[in-house]
Amino acid sequence: MSHAPILTIRNLSAVFQNENGGLRALDDVSFNVRPREFVCVLGPSGSGKTTLLRILAGLIPPTSGSFTFGRGRQPSIGMVFQQANLMPWRTVIENIKLPLEVNQMDEASARKKAIEMIELVGLQGFEDSLPRDLSGGMAQRVAIARALIHDPDLLLLDEPFASLDAMTRERMWTELSRIWQARQKTVIMVTHSINESLFLADRVLVLTQRPGKIKMDVAVDLPRPRKDDIRYTSNFGKLARKLRGAIE
Repeated sequence: MSHAPILTIRNLSAVFQNENGGLRALDDVSFNVRPREFVCVLGPSGSGKTTLLRILAGLIPPTSGSFTFGRGRQPSIGMVFQQANLMPWRTVIENIKLPLEVNQMDEASARKKAIEMIELVGLQGFEDSLPRDLSGGMAQRVAIARALIHDPDLLLLDEPFASLDAMTRERMWTELSRIWQARQKTVIMVTHSINESLFLADRVLVLTQRPGKIKMDVAVDLPRPRKDDIRYTSNFGKLARKLRGAIE
């Protein structure tokens, strides 16, 4: 893993105006992300986790502070939200190739790339299914494929498995881990779940209660590829206790 950061965040703050003079969501947040690093941002509800992602995605401006990308140009970004947000009238393959259509790629190339993505996320046989015929986990796989199809520099995930049942959610951890190993993307993922963050991440940033500040930056030194039973090891338990202590 290269040591020069792909992303440098300095003294980032966000205040939303309201009748009481402003709600401070983030306060003086600074950290770096290295290329191909998987970083989870963990914290209580209302700690500014989603605000941080929305700033990095260019959806809202920070109130103060800055973030810069190592290559000196605006990177391409893929984003996956809590809900899959698929277009109900488009099939799986049509939803996945949407970003390429927006960029006016020719149909044959777009379709070829979409089929590659369908294989990557394990949805062969569902190319022509509509969103209403998919389970929650399958819909999120479509959303992940759509976010990856234009080969982004940075993948932002905002609690993508929050709406899934516990068993599906845990299966999706393994799937996302496999996809990340195959594509070697730089990932920043927001989560409420200590187990999710430890299963997936190289590093976990813990935010305080609002306004969110970084309380702890923990390296996750668990071997990869991670299998389900890693959650029952003493090392995993030790890291989980450390994170739980920081959140409480």
